[in-house]
Amino acid sequence: MSRSVFCRKYQREMEGLAQPPFPGPRGQQVFETVSRQAWQEWLAHQTMLVNERRLNLMDRGTRAFLEEEMQKFFDNRDVARAEGYVPPAPPPQG
Repeated sequence: MSRSVFCRKYQREMEGLAQPPFPGPRGQQVFETVSRQAWQEWLAHQTMLVNERRLNLMDRGTRAFLEEEMQKFFDNRDVARAEGYVPPAPPPQG
């Protein structure tokens, strides 16, 4: 049976993660306050940032940047985008 959390991104009860996504207090905080859907969306956004900006994950500054962006993403604040990136248009309705 899946667990539910009050997702800080979507401000409603949603399916939670099965386990903390990484060790330590920050991983526990994500586990307790972020839905599975929001986490998957963050992973896609983070991957886009790393790839499009050619970020080096071995660099401490990069890791700090991604941590800050993750917090902004879950708090629905403006987040960094890849320069020139245009998200795909939603499929037509009807």
